[in-house]
Amino acid sequence: MNLVSDTNIFLTVALDEPEKDNIIQLTSKANTISPEILPYEIGNALSAMVKRNRLTKDEALAAFEITGLIPVRLVAVDIRQAIKLAFEYNIYAYDAYFLQCAKQLSCPLITLDKRMKQVAYDLKIKVVE
Repeated sequence: MNLVSDTNIFLTVALDEPEKDNIIQLTSKANTISPEILPYEIGNALSAMVKRNRLTKDEALAAFEITGLIPVRLVAVDIRQAIKLAFEYNIYAYDAYFLQCAKQLSCPLITLDKRMKQVAYDLKIKVVE
């Protein structure tokens, strides 16, 4: 099964968050796919965590390395369509890229973001939980 995975899924695993075991179970037999912006978004999230003193620089760099070990196929998405989704649902374009990816590839989505789940349901995208 192909599965579009949001950035927070990778970070949860890399940072050993409480949801990690459930995520691994849900994704263990899946072919993980994400928009090609994934590594940049991971870097941005980790730098924000360092800025907020949630992680040290070394912890952030280690987490980035761990995310790089997670198998994922990065794909291009129709950015124009994603931006339209962002406008229509009043969400960030970064979230819309993942939704557009799932829509474009007719794949289910896995995310921990409640608003993204809500928009996915509206778009008739299956959400793995």
